[in-house]
Amino acid sequence: MTLNNFIKRCKTIKQIHQIHAHFLTKGLLFLSPCHILTTILYAITTFKPISSASSPTTDPLSYALSIFNNIPYPSTFSYNTIIRAHTLFSSPLNAVVLFSQMRTVSIPPDFYSFPFLLKACSQLCSHSLAQTIHSQVLKLGFICDVFVLNSLMRVYCIFHRLRDAQELFDESLYRDVVSCNTLIDGYVKAGDLAHARQLFDTMPFRDAVSWGTLVAGYAQSDQCQEAIQLFCNMMDLDIKPDNIALVSALSACARLGELEQGKNIHRYIELNQIRVDSFLSTGLVDFYAKCGYINTAIEIFESSQKKNLFTWNAMLVGLAMHGLGRLSLVYFSRMIEARIKPDGVTILGALVGCSHAGLVDEARKLFDEMESVYGVSKELKHYGCMADLLGRAGLIEEALEMIKKMPMGGDVFVWSGLLGGCRIHGNVEIAEAAAEHVMKLKPEDGGVYKVLADVYANADRWEDVVKIRRSLDAGKIIKNAGCSLIQLNGVMHEFVSGDSLHPDSDEIYLILDGINTHQLESF
Repeated sequence: MTLNNFIKRCKTIKQIHQIHAHFLTKGLLFLSPCHILTTILYAITTFKPISSASSPTTDPLSYALSIFNNIPYPSTFSYNTIIRAHTLFSSPLNAVVLFSQMRTVSIPPDFYSFPFLLKACSQLCSHSLAQTIHSQVLKLGFICDVFVLNSLMRVYCIFHRLRDAQELFDESLYRDVVSCNTLIDGYVKAGDLAHARQLFDTMPFRDAVSWGTLVAGYAQSDQCQEAIQLFCNMMDLDIKPDNIALVSALSACARLGELEQGKNIHRYIELNQIRVDSFLSTGLVDFYAKCGYINTAIEIFESSQKKNLFTWNAMLVGLAMHGLGRLSLVYFSRMIEARIKPDGVTILGALVGCSHAGLVDEARKLFDEMESVYGVSKELKHYGCMADLLGRAGLIEEALEMIKKMPMGGDVFVWSGLLGGCRIHGNVEIAEAAAEHVMKLKPEDGGVYKVLADVYANADRWEDVVKIRRSLDAGKIIKNAGCSLIQLNGVMHEFVSGDSLHPDSDEIYLILDGINTHQLESF
């Protein structure tokens, strides 16, 4: 059996050690030291990075470097391999030093050298170093290689130098579909969907990555209708979507309440026997939870073989949205038992569930243990949720005391949560203080004036109600109209508070009047 066959069977660094030891003890290493050591060196780079706290005998990078230092006459391939190892194991500065050493000893780089080196530049966040490497690429004539070109474009996109990336793209005669995808991804991450779509539309050939990247871009920028439309176009052309496209389309469907479209995507996944990994199961759980099918979301969650943090978060937030506070705490406990470390979203989901279910004691305990037990920092969103929960429970003074002790000061949502509680329980004095803070933080928001007017009205302070309404009419205040959406027979209907623009508004108001009359008669 050849050395390569032995190496291919290795599944751990320890097994590589054993083969290395075998060649040493049998005296075989001296027959062809360059070939054998370079083969072992390359094999090390196929293993995943492990903890930096590893000992030198188990740390792949230390072992790789010792192997490299024992190669009598390292070739370009040897240098490329050790540079790649340093980028894989997050030691980019040493990768650059090795490249410099390579040039010093007159070992010529090839088109594999620069992509590894450019990856080190991105890890070092050094735009100036990337430009230096770019000049080396031009000097040595490697700009003609599409692999090098795409790596250069990628590093410029990472540094948000999209103009430089576009210039490289425009000037090159050797670009391919990966070049286009790299630039589209750069524009998407910069939030420039117009340029991304323009480039997408001019592509002579588009692969699944091209489609998936743009679908994801539309979904992430809240252009959900465009995301769904593009996904449908992709399916019409029989292009097999990857998991990024599927999850992005599901996310867009969830935000728009496009239940049938989302179900079609789920059916497509099942019919094509697409492996549902943690990423895809998270998307499905999130979709069904947001569309009101919490039991289906639970079934998908429970059937998922691998649940990561995001899968648990989607389930917790979904349960909270449906007011299943106690069940969300059960799932939170299961998550901790599964040794999944919670983050801020996890805690927020559990707190929202407590808020909707009125579980004040449980919420207090979780909030108090956030930092000490779970190592999660308290953010404004957590304080806002607690202010809302305590306010709803009538614990107005406790909520106010919590806000006063906040290290960063309350924001609009924190004070609005307290104000909402004051409206429910008729605490005019604290409502005025909370409203004053909201008005200072967001003076153009008309919602706070309406809530304060309701507080005054409930307290029979009609003169104050008139003053609030006059200031609302006179000032430059935005009155946010309520809006709702409902899908019926595949058609999305939108309603704005107080409007009569819907073609069936007369019939709708007739039914509403009938319902109101029926409610009055029941009293």
